Amino acid sequence: MARTPWVVGVSGASGTPYAAAVIRALLAAGEDVDLIVSRASRLTILDETGHPFRDAHAQADLRRWLARGADGSPDAFDTDPARVRHWSPGDLAAGPSSGSYPVRGMLVVPASTACVAGVALGLSKDLLQRTASVTLKERRPLVVAVRETPLNGQTLRHLVTLDEAGAVVLPASPAFYAGARHIQDLVDFVAGRVLDAAGVPHKLYRRWEGELGDSSRWAGGTGRGGTGPMP
Repeated sequence: MARTPWVVGVSGASGTPYAAAVIRALLAAGEDVDLIVSRASRLTILDETGHPFRDAHAQADLRRWLARGADGSPDAFDTDPARVRHWSPGDLAAGPSSGSYPVRGMLVVPASTACVAGVALGLSKDLLQRTASVTLKERRPLVVAVRETPLNGQTLRHLVTLDEAGAVVLPASPAFYAGARHIQDLVDFVAGRVLDAAGVPHKLYRRWEGELGDSSRWAGGTGRGGTGPMP
């Protein structure tokens, strides 16, 4: 069977734990992943994790990043990144730059306002923006998890442009009704909503069942069925 991955684009906004959670969940669902980590996001990864992300050491750096919990725990997860293919953001001849390269769709998480503007305006200044533009023109699913606050009018207009082009605009807004007990639960909620928008099954959070004050939400464990870091 031909490999048909999801492309995950990581831009320079704060929120790299969201991207790690999305990648882990895609792999857990049996999906292949093509990863594009922008140049700006490498500074954010370094700042938020204390470790670099380098093209020459992408597999080792990715393994360390995916193992890290949102609270900074270095070995919170055991994830094999063997099914992740990394593309350099400056490689405009990479597979995902072409509409003939088969992918399921693209998830941009987190999406900075600069990334949003670039995709909305069709700038294609790097592989991440180019791939997002290709995703739109090929009418494939594109989820843009914008991570910024407050939003000015210009960015709001760019987000409307993306919505009208067929993208799902998904603000990285954690919710609390699922009984979050740990920072990882809040991260996983956002990651789960990204996967919901893409139609990828997961068990990252407890879903709303229409019952206010449902005590089972507070009975212990996490939205991940008790896996991952605990308080």
